[in-house]
Amino acid sequence: MIARIWHGKTSVEDFEVYASFLKKVAVPDYQKTNGYVKHSFLKRIANNQGHFTLITYWENLAVIKNFAGEDFEKAKYYPEDDDFLLEFEEKVTHYEVFSQ
Repeated sequence: MIARIWHGKTSVEDFEVYASFLKKVAVPDYQKTNGYVKHSFLKRIANNQGHFTLITYWENLAVIKNFAGEDFEKAKYYPEDDDFLLEFEEKVTHYEVFSQ
């Protein structure tokens, strides 16, 4: 199993709205992809910004490519992210899950 980790930042004012957006749009998008296993979406406020860490779990890298494209290390963004995110990190990080 592979964990795919993404980080994003919002203003404090957009913090809860963006969390709702992720549940409404991102979660169903992940879930409809064959090979998706599960996710953990984490949020916190630090330094007067909202921080989000999304950890999605996938069967293998081939499945991630079905979701993210051939350049699977490139972060995937939604058009609505322009309304919330303070910056757009270019890459995500992948880890092999060896115990849970």
